[in-house]
Amino acid sequence: MLAVLAKYRAVFVVGLQSSLVYRWNFAVRAAFSLVHLAFVFILWGAAFAGQTQVGGFDLRQTLTYFIVMLVLQFFISAMNEDYEVSEDIRNGLINQFLLKPVNYYLYRLTVFVSARLVSGALALLPVLLALPLLAPYLTLPPLSWNYAAAVPALVMSALIQFTIAYCFGLLTFWFLEIQSFIILSLAVETVLGGQVFPLDLLPRWLYDFSAYLPYYYQMYFPVALLTGRITDEAFILRGLGIQLFWVIALLGVAQLLWHRGLRRHTAVGG
Repeated sequence: MLAVLAKYRAVFVVGLQSSLVYRWNFAVRAAFSLVHLAFVFILWGAAFAGQTQVGGFDLRQTLTYFIVMLVLQFFISAMNEDYEVSEDIRNGLINQFLLKPVNYYLYRLTVFVSARLVSGALALLPVLLALPLLAPYLTLPPLSWNYAAAVPALVMSALIQFTIAYCFGLLTFWFLEIQSFIILSLAVETVLGGQVFPLDLLPRWLYDFSAYLPYYYQMYFPVALLTGRITDEAFILRGLGIQLFWVIALLGVAQLLWHRGLRRHTAVGG
């Protein structure tokens, strides 16, 4: 067990060092995300013109939702993992994992965690610098068990996002180009993940339906817990259960794609 932990700890350190090499890429991306946030402020400021609430929440609660989502995206969202897996397969780099006692999924997950620690830390910097301007628009709920429930929700959200990206990368075993699949998934994720607007603004039947999809648990669910948009204890427990189901289901799909893909794989190069 200690040997296994040491092995992936070494992977984590290497991943951390690699991410720090490209720290300016993350920093610039985080800085430009504030521009996107400025447009969010303008858009929702116009939406609230002449009214105090939209969908049962005021302007400060809505803007807090987007600020929290902006920060969390850099901590738990998959960014280039799908393309990295795809490149490993196309370039034959995957071959080394077929001969060594290293689980490719755990290897990629460890690199993902190290990269998100760097990108998340760098994303906090511009937000902290802009905090004097953002503070009047922040309104977090009082301490409650919502915050405790948000911890496993965030972990499972990261696992869902990473595993979906990993599965798309594995499609390279069958398709030479996977960009179209990724773009389609990203479009659906952006809407059903609550990145365009809070999902509670959807018609009730559509909101209830979306709560059974994995996209709901990628970003919206943990952000809604942290910002107080979801407070019903029974609903939260059910949400954590559904989220756990998707983690297990996606891990199963990942293993299936891996084993089926290796049957088609010709180990040359690498």
